[in-house]
Amino acid sequence: MPPMLRFIFHRLLFVPVTLLVITLTLYGMVMLTPAEERAELYFSKGFNPDRLTPEQLQQHTEQIIKRYHLRDPFPVQYGLWVANLARGDWGWSVVLKENVLPALLRRTPVTIELTIYSLLFFIPLGIISGVNAARKKDGLGDHRFRLTAFLATTTPPFVLALVLLSIFYVFLYWFPPDRVSMRINQDLHDPAYQTYTGLLTVDGFLNGRPDISLDAYRHLVLPVITLSLVHWATLGRVTRTTMIEELEKDYIIAGRARGLSDHSVVWKHALRNSLSPALASSALSAAFLFTGVFVVEVIFNFNGVSDLVVAGVRGVPDAPTILGFAIYSVIVVLFIMLVLDIIQAVFDPRVREGIIGS
Repeated sequence: MPPMLRFIFHRLLFVPVTLLVITLTLYGMVMLTPAEERAELYFSKGFNPDRLTPEQLQQHTEQIIKRYHLRDPFPVQYGLWVANLARGDWGWSVVLKENVLPALLRRTPVTIELTIYSLLFFIPLGIISGVNAARKKDGLGDHRFRLTAFLATTTPPFVLALVLLSIFYVFLYWFPPDRVSMRINQDLHDPAYQTYTGLLTVDGFLNGRPDISLDAYRHLVLPVITLSLVHWATLGRVTRTTMIEELEKDYIIAGRARGLSDHSVVWKHALRNSLSPALASSALSAAFLFTGVFVVEVIFNFNGVSDLVVAGVRGVPDAPTILGFAIYSVIVVLFIMLVLDIIQAVFDPRVREGIIGS
């Protein structure tokens, strides 16, 4: 089997093993609660416990416990729960008044759009910034980069979001919150508008409405910067460190002695060998970025998956929503890291050959 296919095959095997370990852990934590509380995970659509007397609610709960074997041994309960997940039955949310999985999927495009554009922003910018800082080690440009990266990593995202809103919305009114403007939002409810991907920046063009896409891009500027800044700083620092080490190696010195241009030495040779640590850092940043997107969604009023997080922890405890969100997050993060691992293997033969780990 070619090394690249073998690498992808091994990574694909890693996904179900990781899911097994994480779901076992999550459901093991759920098992710590009494069976009566776990029965909430199986409340059906339209069920409202407030309409029942305590005796009726207890009787209904006991029926669920018996039907779903909630007092059976752990392996039996876990197997039944996983089977329900595989069938798309992630439970009924008494807060949202709908099934958890459709609620997650309907809000996913908003969160995915924020995540994708943040990745497209901070990965190339972080690599380029780190390379330029390494080329000018201990120079003015290097000191500027290190100071900016320090400030970026020490500023909490919610503080940065509020500062950006104060400057660019309150005072300048350049980049307002919300996903789109009020006028565009009305157009989205027009029967003529078709939803193809759920990504407004894409669907606007597919509908022949570039104004919708441009408006969506405008509203993405501040949340994308807020999400990306700390990850840009981390990636830039990693790239700078590895590039400094690479530029001091013998083959680089020999290349310069043979008359190779500085551009060729840095961007064609040194960077190629420095990409592996940079892309590994990007994969970890992508995982943290996705789990941190929800705070930014709330601040900028993007109605994404954060709606479920807020609803699940506010007011009435909503166990199906919280558990479904946890599984959803794990699946998305594993997918993002799989894609970035494959990209890393494409650029670095040592990764796909198994010489170094990804």
